[in-house]
Order: sequence, then C-alpha cells, then structure tokens
Amino acid sequence: MGFFRESRIFLAIAIPVYIIVKALFCLNILSPYIQQICLYAIIVALTSLGLNVIYGYTGQFSLGHAAFYGIGAYTSAYVTKLLCIESAISFIPVLILCGIVSGFIGYLIGIPILRLRDDFLAIATLGFGTLVRVFLDNSDKFAESLGGSRGFVGIPRITNLELVFFSLIFVVLVTRNLIHSRYGLFWQCIKDDELAASSVGIDTASMKLMAFTYGCMLAGFGGALYANLYVFLHPSNFDLLRSIDFLIIVIIGGMGSIMGTIYASIIWIGFIEGLRIALPAHVLDLRWVVIPILLIALMMWRPYGLMIKKPR
Repeated sequence: MGFFRESRIFLAIAIPVYIIVKALFCLNILSPYIQQICLYAIIVALTSLGLNVIYGYTGQFSLGHAAFYGIGAYTSAYVTKLLCIESAISFIPVLILCGIVSGFIGYLIGIPILRLRDDFLAIATLGFGTLVRVFLDNSDKFAESLGGSRGFVGIPRITNLELVFFSLIFVVLVTRNLIHSRYGLFWQCIKDDELAASSVGIDTASMKLMAFTYGCMLAGFGGALYANLYVFLHPSNFDLLRSIDFLIIVIIGGMGSIMGTIYASIIWIGFIEGLRIALPAHVLDLRWVVIPILLIALMMWRPYGLMIKKPR
C-alpha cells in the first residue's frame, strides 16, 4: 500500500509541474536556450536513474555509463536520419529500440565483467567506455554518415517536453515498482553483503546482470532523447567525464534514492549551465575550480547525499 500511495503522491506533484513548465514554454517566458537546458536536465535525470539502479541499489561501481548513453544516442541518430522520422509519435518505437540495443549490449558485456567486484569492476567498465569512445571516433569507416571524429550531423530535432517529461514519469514508476518488488530486495541484499545473499539462495549473478541490463537500457533511452534534442553528436560527448557527471549526480542525490537523483540532476545541470551564463567567457574555466570545492563542502555536510541522512 505504501508503494501505491507514494506513486500517487509522485503523480500528484508531477502533473502540476508539467503544466507549469508547459505554460512557461508556450508563453516564451523562458528563452529557447533555457528551454533546451530544462529538457537536458530531465534527460540527465532519466539516465542517472539507470546508474542509481546499478550502483545505488546493487552496489556495482560502473564508470562506463556514458558508453551506453552514447550507444543509444548514435542508434537513435542513425535510425531517425535513415528513416526520415520527424514526429514524436513515430519516434517512440525508435526510443524503445535504443533502450533495447543498449540493454542488450549491457547484457552481453555484463556476463563476463560482473564476475568482478569493486575497483576491478570499475576498471572493466572504464575499459568498455574507452572502447566505445574509440569506436565512435572511427565509426565513419563503418558508415560514413556516422561522422567519426568529425561528429554526426543532420539529426532531426524531435525531442520535446512531452517526450522527456512523460518518459521520466514512466521510468520512475517502473523503477519504483522494481525496487519494491522481490528483485529490488535481492539487489539491496547483494549491495549489503553479496556472500550472505548468495548463502541464502539468491542467484546473485542473475540479479546483478538484471540490474546492470536495466540500468544500461535507461542510459539508451536517455541517449536517444539527447541525440534528437541537440541534433549533433560527437564522441567526446560520451567520454569518462560524462560518466563521472552521472556518478556525481547519484552520489549527491543519495545512492538508492530515486527522487534524490531527480533533484540532484536538476541542481547539477542548473548550476553548471548557470555558471556558463553568469561568468564572463574569459573566466568560464574557473567554474571547474569552484565546483570541486562545493562538492567537498556538500559531502562534508551531507555525506550520504541530499535525500539520505544515514546509510541504508
């Protein structure tokens, strides 16, 4: 009953938020640039939820999340350009396809590397992320339209407020359902003590692979929405620093907190882009001095994240 009550509360908050944001967009109170940043923040929240499932709920330290984000982005860009898709309704099957492709690749990669733990798993996922980055840099050798190191151009702009907002709501509800199911309980048991979870009969390998595949699928969804929002892709958009961004968001919001991830995504993107607007161009790089200091202060103040007061 608690799950359904919390879901109703979430929807009761989400719908008025959508109406307010839609009004701001339609009345042009927000500039096109700010509108784009708002959509991007929602996309980042959706993608970060995938990493929260992998790391926050299951305890698998992944540094390759941006690779699956990039796979979804390039898949969407290629399919929508090839099929000349321009409407949001026609884009929905492509969005699902991108999630399936990223999830399937995550499944294949997860079979061997999820045998590793902690730092070794992080290095393995980092290696896969580097592999994907190198492949994207040389992708024009496989298909000229992918652009390679020059970047992928000519992508139709399809992503709008309705697509990203209701995709996030759908993903949050599905994720909450999983977390409150027996699978979510198994994931949290594995995070707390994998050996103990295995000793009571939990198939830890299958459960870890399920969480990893689902998280990669969400990254594919986010990548597809990103590609058809910015209409230009470059391999540098999906490097280690992007994976670190997702990781920071999960930690700031609180590992194992869905709403914390959403709040942290909005705060993180708003802060980064706000500094870009506020600071003069010649001192813009100083934000990468200010931001780490603020992160250190935040971790001292709220060591378990904004939404969690103590470890679970």
